[in-house]
Amino acid sequence: MGGLEAGPVDLTEAAYAPWQKRVKALALLLIRGDKAQMNVDELRRGIEDLAPEDYERLGYYERWTRSIADILTEKGLFTAEELTVKMAEVEKRWQEQGPK
Repeated sequence: MGGLEAGPVDLTEAAYAPWQKRVKALALLLIRGDKAQMNVDELRRGIEDLAPEDYERLGYYERWTRSIADILTEKGLFTAEELTVKMAEVEKRWQEQGPK
């Protein structure tokens, strides 16, 4: 198989944060069903297209998040500016009320 050497794989069970579960759920909703907006190959391509420094810096589900945002922006579902505004609203709400 291709890819970069990354050392041994940690096989211990991980506890997923709520936001990580939401990212996975969002990806599944976007990939499956009659109203699918993307496919798993696009998700993978988006991750593989990350700049090497971003790929190294971002965690697993952060890469998914970035890929999803990039793909949906490419497809015209929203603009980068619209996403930035919405994310600022979410950040403000979380600071005021905490995550839900």
